[in-house]
Amino acid sequence: MAPWTIEYQPQNLNEMIGQDRAVQQVKKFIEDYKKGKKKALILNGPPGCGKTSMVVAASRELNYELFEVNASDKRNKDSVEQIIGNVLGQQSLFFVPKLILIDEVDGLSGTNDRGGVGGLVSVLEKSQYPIIMTANDAYKDKLKSLVKKCEVITLNMLKNEDMVKILKKICDNERIECDEGSLQTISRKAQGDLRGAINDLEIVGRYSKKINEENVISLSQREKKLSLMNALVNVLKNRDLEIARNAFNNIEETLDDVFMWLDENIPKEYSGNELAFGYDALSKANISNGRIRNTMYWRLLVYMDAFMSVGVSISKESSKRQFIRYERSSRPLTMWILGNKYAKRKSIASKLASHTHSSSKVAINNLFYLKKMFEVKKCDKIIKKLDLTNDEVEWLRKT
Repeated sequence: MAPWTIEYQPQNLNEMIGQDRAVQQVKKFIEDYKKGKKKALILNGPPGCGKTSMVVAASRELNYELFEVNASDKRNKDSVEQIIGNVLGQQSLFFVPKLILIDEVDGLSGTNDRGGVGGLVSVLEKSQYPIIMTANDAYKDKLKSLVKKCEVITLNMLKNEDMVKILKKICDNERIECDEGSLQTISRKAQGDLRGAINDLEIVGRYSKKINEENVISLSQREKKLSLMNALVNVLKNRDLEIARNAFNNIEETLDDVFMWLDENIPKEYSGNELAFGYDALSKANISNGRIRNTMYWRLLVYMDAFMSVGVSISKESSKRQFIRYERSSRPLTMWILGNKYAKRKSIASKLASHTHSSSKVAINNLFYLKKMFEVKKCDKIIKKLDLTNDEVEWLRKT
């Protein structure tokens, strides 16, 4: 008895729902492989959005023999080169073209001593066959060398209405009594993970033959450690309140980190009024954060999270479909550079303030006069009195 996730896997690309753009790109990559510049393709997207199913469906539709390898089970360079190299060297058993699927490449090791990513990069150029890889987050630092060699296609997170259609079809085939509200609940709990939604449907309905709010409510919210990139997609591309509300619940980054990522990437997705409304929500999150720091009233974290997730999400008029590569905020680096730039000035001002019984702010304003003195005099007594370093003296003597 096959699990429903296998039994109801798409048999051809036409059965893929909600991924029309990606379907066409995958088909084109396989058909034009020998003429293409890139020798491999990475399907990037959150769990359960159809990455693996799309490759399986493509192999069936285009009559390719599919070889599957799970990269997370082959983490070091030697095992990657041996397993995938053997696959590349084998002839097809059925005398048809081969398609190689490497699942979960973000599970590979990127470290120098294990080098799974490096091992995979080294075999890509040798392949006579199209290679398609899947990743939940293709833009991890350890995958940079691999991404450079590949075409990357990012799949959309499935909409609730699309997931409900699939669940309803399964219920009809299995003769399960259901109502749309219960299927909506299963879909929302899965947070865009169709595979998880089908598993939940099977748990509740395979033997009871009935899906209702009473047995669906017993399903616990699916806990997933989402990458920050997927969480940003859930907010910046999606407009579903439930998905946005839980976007930052299961990530490892702090809300302060998330704030800077949103600040950097909102302008890439939003424009016009959407941009204004998005930054308005982000500014209110910043106000809540300021009040938390001033009062230590941590209950306000709820409001900060709500403005950053739901507030930013509903600022747009509709969901976004275009591929955008999100980037880390440059603000921390800028602040560090500025901090280093003014470090000597602050250090000298602090020493001057302690001897003149003034604040550092006043001392900074008085550095102008101190610099003038160093232009015309050696100022050995001042250097000794303030205990200035050679670098600080050099800074004061610069015009």
